[in-house]
Amino acid sequence: MASGAPARNGTEVQMSQLVLPCHTSHRGELSVGQLLKWIDTAACLSAEKHAGCPCVTASMDDIYFEHTISVGQVVNIKAKVNRAFNSSMEVGIQVSHEDLCSGRQWSVCKAYATFVAQDQANAKVKLKPLTPQTEEEKIEHSIAAERRRMRLAHKDTLKDLLNHSPHETELETRDGSVVVPAEKTRVESVELVLPPHANHQGNTFGGQIMAWMENVATIAASRLCHAHPTLTTIEMFHFRGPSQVGDRLVLKAIVNNAFKNSMEVGVCAEAYGQEMVTSRRHINSAFMTFVVLDEEGRPRALPLVVPEPEDGERRYREASARKKIRLDRKYIVSCRQTEVPLSVPWDQSNKVYLSYNNVSALKTLVAKANWVLAREKEKVRMYTLEEDQFLSFRIEMTVRITAAQAFSLLSDLRRRPEWDSHYASAELVQQVDDDDMIYHVVSQTVSHENKPQDFVILASRRKPCDKGDPYVVAFRSVTLPTHPPSPGFSRGETLCSGFCIWPETEETSKVAYYNQATPGYLNYVTTNIVGLSSNFYSTFVACEKFLLKNKDDLILQLQDL
Repeated sequence: MASGAPARNGTEVQMSQLVLPCHTSHRGELSVGQLLKWIDTAACLSAEKHAGCPCVTASMDDIYFEHTISVGQVVNIKAKVNRAFNSSMEVGIQVSHEDLCSGRQWSVCKAYATFVAQDQANAKVKLKPLTPQTEEEKIEHSIAAERRRMRLAHKDTLKDLLNHSPHETELETRDGSVVVPAEKTRVESVELVLPPHANHQGNTFGGQIMAWMENVATIAASRLCHAHPTLTTIEMFHFRGPSQVGDRLVLKAIVNNAFKNSMEVGVCAEAYGQEMVTSRRHINSAFMTFVVLDEEGRPRALPLVVPEPEDGERRYREASARKKIRLDRKYIVSCRQTEVPLSVPWDQSNKVYLSYNNVSALKTLVAKANWVLAREKEKVRMYTLEEDQFLSFRIEMTVRITAAQAFSLLSDLRRRPEWDSHYASAELVQQVDDDDMIYHVVSQTVSHENKPQDFVILASRRKPCDKGDPYVVAFRSVTLPTHPPSPGFSRGETLCSGFCIWPETEETSKVAYYNQATPGYLNYVTTNIVGLSSNFYSTFVACEKFLLKNKDDLILQLQDL
């Protein structure tokens, strides 16, 4: 390595594979099953570099495929551990493909896999913490805790959405569409697990199981459309248990629902031993979305599906709910700072992902490396971050209060007017759950329309996931049907702001406020930065007094509980 070159992450694994005819489908495109094998192999190697012992795949997050890969092209896979928890770790995988003749490269997909470290007795191993080095690694390390939280909440999100929708199955109707009974798409296949299918620990290779699942799902999709479908999305693989050489794996797939241009196929894998035909173990399950492309690469209209009674109707409704969740996620991710409105609608289907997006946006801002000290007055420090057209700022100070106390006081926006003169009022309008609240805030600031501004703000709070993590309170604007813009106010928006609180000693903590300034806020920010105003300083001094005044009352309240 050249002197002065940045050190490579110790867990990083790079893999390059030339796509040969044996890896491809009838169209000469790389089979997704083969790609999943390569992804799982690279991710496992990365996990084992960190753990120093065997690791097994626990789950693979949703994967969105952006491009197909042709025979003769090269697949480049980079995997590295983002964060180690207790006995599990998240591995981030980036996949691109390269045309050797032109030298051009395209992104194919990003994936996040969870691996568990095990010793020789298959007991879980406690992992050493991972210290991120680069800005990118610090961001991924910080947000990994949010992704983990979202994985655990995924089932509850789906359940909530179904509970708030009609229980009767409402079948889609389209004029002139062919109607196909779901049972005609059912596929069942059995595979004998042989030594070549096993990993270095003797268990069935996770990538092989995923490849078999993709195969039967593709057959089910083909039976609906009588064409060769293209896989666009895989929704989380979740491994529920191991299988070994000699096991029989039963793979089942069926089309759960067909929309206008896409269909969802549910697929599962069960295992049984040679003498245990009646006792099957659930190994894995996933949901895959397919489209059928015409000669110009556009999605074709698909036949309608009539679900089987009872269980099939449940799967039909769940497929519709999953599609809504996917669309909501894409809408949230696609919103850009330069677009208006910045806020996005809040509802049951996107609440988990919107909360995740709220916190991860703030953590991403916190992890940026190029903050510059702009002003310092006594113990209040103001930093700025200039990125392209955007200006962000952070104000921090050390306060003689525990981080937990500061977190409790600052996470309740109803108390913000007690110390922030810019707040006229803050009303709690919806308690989403223990960690997420929606407030209607009225500001003292008058807009160019000569009206006071109001905001509808989602406040998401998080306690530290591990030692060294801060307490986080993140704010962003949302749209709520019960609080539309009103003639008496000018509706304001905030994209990313909030507090991070780090314990410094047993009695003191560092309190930092971050804000990614929107255009209407920029003049106010820059006036403070260049010293023409002391509003930030006086506001933060008032914040300190508020924290010190109320910390003893908070201690008494906690003791009473």
